[in-house]
Amino acid sequence: MKIELIIGSTRPGRVGPQITTWVADNLPKKPGIEYEIVDIKDWKLPIFDEAIHPSMNQYQHKHTKAWSQKIKQAGAYIFLTPEYNAGYPASLKNAIDYLYHEWQNKPLMIISYGISGGTTASAHLRQVAERLKMKVTTTSPAFVIDKDMSDDNGQIKDITNTFRPYEAKLQEATEQLFSIMAQSETIPE
Repeated sequence: MKIELIIGSTRPGRVGPQITTWVADNLPKKPGIEYEIVDIKDWKLPIFDEAIHPSMNQYQHKHTKAWSQKIKQAGAYIFLTPEYNAGYPASLKNAIDYLYHEWQNKPLMIISYGISGGTTASAHLRQVAERLKMKVTTTSPAFVIDKDMSDDNGQIKDITNTFRPYEAKLQEATEQLFSIMAQSETIPE
């Protein structure tokens, strides 16, 4: 069973890959569970350009078909999103909107980050996920990031120690994700 960790930001200087690596390193290891980091920046998806609504499952473009195949490889997801002006990035919304059936009934954990932890972005993303009938964990870890934490390149200094207080919340949310997966019969108990 694969859980894809989807990096939602594509902007230069982003901390999303650094945070995602920390999350992946701190997720519980469980037999039969594989984690894969999926960076939507690598997919270079244009602004949604399919003529037929995704619910019809009649993709015309190679980039959409490839994105669909990547998302189909996982049984659950972890969306990692920064908060931009009280919302989540357009890049993540665009990547979500390309597909429909691929997201349906799939377990999801949302992790947000930003000056106030990204909780508003997380709440907006939860609404979209629930509309897609995704099964979202109750706990959504929110990492507070301030400029005092950043080095000269904008990356988080000593992320291991800086994020240590978030380990328990990450474990709690992951256990919820595993529980949803077991109830969804996407992993054996």
